[in-house]
Amino acid sequence: MGLAREKGNRWVMSTKDEVRQAIIDITNEASWKLSIFTHDLEDGIYDHPAFLQAITQLVLSQTYVRIRVLVAETPSPTKNDNAFIELGRRLTGYIEFRRLPKNLRAGSHTFCIADDIAVAYRLRHNTWDGIADTYEPPVAELYGNIFNNLWQESQISNNLPHHAPQER
Repeated sequence: MGLAREKGNRWVMSTKDEVRQAIIDITNEASWKLSIFTHDLEDGIYDHPAFLQAITQLVLSQTYVRIRVLVAETPSPTKNDNAFIELGRRLTGYIEFRRLPKNLRAGSHTFCIADDIAVAYRLRHNTWDGIADTYEPPVAELYGNIFNNLWQESQISNNLPHHAPQER
């Protein structure tokens, strides 16, 4: 018999709609920091109106918010009509985008971490299979460390907004 959870919710994702809803739910859990690692800004996920509303609400509801987005594949200039990129251009003091250098292998996973506590992750970016949890600090810390290491090696891209927020 397993132990009952005291906090949070965990669920399995297997469709694009489930992943989108998980990303929105994890974003809604954030109160000061959101870290996103995506391979290609995933059409229908990070440009969905409900996600953009969650990001906007996060920024408007807090004095200090840091949203970092790490993109493995640099979007082409034609993909600059992405609504998340446009929101990043308008909220440059809060959202920072970077890209991975081509020579840096980041694995095939993708994830979204809120406040080092909540996390949605997929082991392979080319499938929708994954897990989301609104309270899993050890897993969020693991992926947060991966994210921070990749962030340190990342680069500013001319195709992405890059005005960094001030450090705390």
